[in-house]
Amino acid sequence: MIEQKIDSMFHKLPFYLKREVLNYIEFLSNKHYTNMAVKKKFKFDWEGGLADVKDKITSVELQHKAMDWR
Repeated sequence: MIEQKIDSMFHKLPFYLKREVLNYIEFLSNKHYTNMAVKKKFKFDWEGGLADVKDKITSVELQHKAMDWR
């Protein structure tokens, strides 16, 4: 429904305004995906959190335990 209305209005615009609409759509798209990337940025604040158990368990054993916890 909304796409049809946008399409109808878009086709009535002069060329220079169509270009401006396209620029605005690109701006919104970039802004949206940039904000999503910032929100989902992975943090490494956990790094070194298991340093005290590194002599007691291997990384493979830890992976197996993690699979059991799921």
